[in-house]
Amino acid sequence: MPRTPRSTAGASSYREDHAEQARKLCLLLGATDEELARFFEVPVAVLRGWLADIPAFAAAVRAGRDLADGEVADRLYRRALGFSHDAVRIFADREVPYVEHYPPDTAACIFWLKSRRPAKWRDRPERDASVDTADLLAELDAAGERAKNARRR
Repeated sequence: MPRTPRSTAGASSYREDHAEQARKLCLLLGATDEELARFFEVPVAVLRGWLADIPAFAAAVRAGRDLADGEVADRLYRRALGFSHDAVRIFADREVPYVEHYPPDTAACIFWLKSRRPAKWRDRPERDASVDTADLLAELDAAGERAKNARRR
């Protein structure tokens, strides 16, 4: 038997079928907490109370989101590497099978690598903490002076 939410306003509005509805909304539409609250016509705080207090509801939301995230990750991965699949072209009098090819997508590759290996693939390298800012500024000033002197010659 599920526990009731801490919020008394939320306790009376929760129904057992909400868990399956929430799972489907998260799986098929990628619903956020705010969107789920709007769907169930409760404040976000009540929905978060359900997530904290009703294990079946929290598990359903997690399951829907995990499945949706997994499907998107799979599609992104396949798009990054390129893929092929069997298809059929329909002509007036017959169907002709063929293989549809999708080449690797550079943007999908970059996105995948930046997301999965940010330390290696980020746009800007992290600043070395051992470099003193004052020393760096002094070097820049000296370089500026050298550049000025070189122009005067």
